[in-house]
Amino acid sequence: MKKSKHGDFYDITEHLVDRFGPVGSETWKAEEDKAWEEYNADILRNARKEAHITQGELASRIGADKSYISRIEHGITVPTVSSFYRIVAALGMQVVITKQP
Repeated sequence: MKKSKHGDFYDITEHLVDRFGPVGSETWKAEEDKAWEEYNADILRNARKEAHITQGELASRIGADKSYISRIEHGITVPTVSSFYRIVAALGMQVVITKQP
């Protein structure tokens, strides 16, 4: 791995290409999607815990069952966009979409 000019960061692209194939390949895209799904699951789980809400309470708020919330938080199930928005709202949060600079 190459050390960055800042000294604290490493460029792991070469390692990722060895493992998942070229950037933009189908394998790369599938792994990238999986990483985003896991990241979103972590965000929702952490937000629920910070709100001191159980999985059962959150499920009740959105009209689902506890196992659905558990599957989302463990990355087994990816919520639909509408379910994602309902979960976010039930946690007292909102989704903000902004234009990148």
